[in-house]
Amino acid sequence: MDKSQKRWIYISLGISAIILALMVGSTFNEETLTYLAHMNIFFLILALGLRFISFALWALRIQKMSFSLGYKVPYSHCYNMVVANLLVGALTPGQAGGEPVRIHELYKAKMSVGDATAVVIMERVLDAIMLVALSVCTLLIMGSVIWTLSSGIIFIIFFSLSILILFVVLLLYAVRYPEPAKRMVMRFLHWVEIKMKRPSIQKIISSTDVEFDNFCSGINAFAKHGKAGFVWGSVCTILFWFSEFVVASVILMGLGLPPSVSESMLAQIIIALVSMIPLTPGASGVAELSAASLYALFVPTAVLGIFILLWRLIMFYLNIVFGLIATMFIFKREIMK
Repeated sequence: MDKSQKRWIYISLGISAIILALMVGSTFNEETLTYLAHMNIFFLILALGLRFISFALWALRIQKMSFSLGYKVPYSHCYNMVVANLLVGALTPGQAGGEPVRIHELYKAKMSVGDATAVVIMERVLDAIMLVALSVCTLLIMGSVIWTLSSGIIFIIFFSLSILILFVVLLLYAVRYPEPAKRMVMRFLHWVEIKMKRPSIQKIISSTDVEFDNFCSGINAFAKHGKAGFVWGSVCTILFWFSEFVVASVILMGLGLPPSVSESMLAQIIIALVSMIPLTPGASGVAELSAASLYALFVPTAVLGIFILLWRLIMFYLNIVFGLIATMFIFKREIMK
């Protein structure tokens, strides 16, 4: 691990640790001790187990989508790449840096770079469609609750959702009209380059030019002979996000509180949207503050800080630990080869 990666780990952990310490310190009182005394370890172990289930579903999605394109990737290889990509996700803004790891590992499993890129791109497409569908349903069912939130949170929710919907609409347009869609995207990026006058924009333009072609080839690959993979991927995506979102409810039960499944699901969907904004590595600070604002609506103040601490421990800190272990297996494999 180089100095740059270590620096991002320190920044990511530092931001999260400071905010968590402030939250726990500001909400800790005698009532908190009562909650801790009656904490049910079984539910906390169950919450941790759900994380491993979500990794298993993610790995199954990759394996089935790869198989539909004609590749037999071992399940153990898929599982290790999923866990290894968590480390990079914790080091990059918006948790969006794991894609190159998965493409590299699929390539090591004897997939072509184009097909490996197609699988990873389709994963993100399925995730985007799933989050848009969940968000729209949530707005229709629990819109009255959302409007009680602060104006800042409401703005971030609708801003993130708008970006996600724009992505899905552009995706559908690109599937139907690939060349016009590419010209439109490139024209927009050149306009940004003229306005901002920064050399880094040119790198983005060059990368977009290549990745858009990869995206179109990936869509065509699944449209022609990967339909089964798309179906399997959709099923695994639904189960994956459900297992991710239900972790918070299980932690609440471990603290002796009702699971508040509908309210917690709403909070998790909003947090997922907010965490997509590339502000800090691994969404550190952003996730904690948004969770505090949302769960404060139905979680007692005395246990709010402890709940968020446990939630981030399972959903973020352990990602780094597991990711380091999985990455070490990859390094060992490469050294032995």
